[in-house]
Amino acid sequence: MVTRLDLHVGQILDQLKTLGIDDRTLVLFTSDNGPHDEGGIKPGDFNSNGGLRGQKRDLYEGGLRVPFIARWPGHIAPGSESPLVCAFWDMLPTIAEVAGTPAPQRIDGISILPTLLGQAETQRQHESLYWEFHEQGGKQAVLQDRWKAVRLQVGKNPNGPIELYDLAQDPGETRDI
Repeated sequence: MVTRLDLHVGQILDQLKTLGIDDRTLVLFTSDNGPHDEGGIKPGDFNSNGGLRGQKRDLYEGGLRVPFIARWPGHIAPGSESPLVCAFWDMLPTIAEVAGTPAPQRIDGISILPTLLGQAETQRQHESLYWEFHEQGGKQAVLQDRWKAVRLQVGKNPNGPIELYDLAQDPGETRDI
């Protein structure tokens, strides 16, 4: 898959160059979830979640933490990295800001354009991030700073136990505090 991804992203970048718009086009690559196990796929065979616990539809880091790569010549410094924690719902306000149009009101996302442009000091931060899945008995998770709380089987017990992890010390969520 990595070889195929490299080939197809390369074809897109080549086409942008052919059209003469590669130097003024923002290219974003990301995913909305971690690896999955549908169709007989076994994420553990290739360490697909990078050693993090969980996969698609889990609220552990292996299901939520994904790659994010951005390319925009003249705007994003090549090889730059950021520790910014963001979520897929930040894409709409980011793209709206790039396009020069207002993002819809009352949405959870924030534009990450300042970070992309290397202006981390002006970047708004999420106070917290929240996820909820109704599948597999119901799941909830909230991330605030370095702390992540996960509650499973919410459908059966909405006030059930909460797992708490210190992601700064335990990004693999192996020790429930």
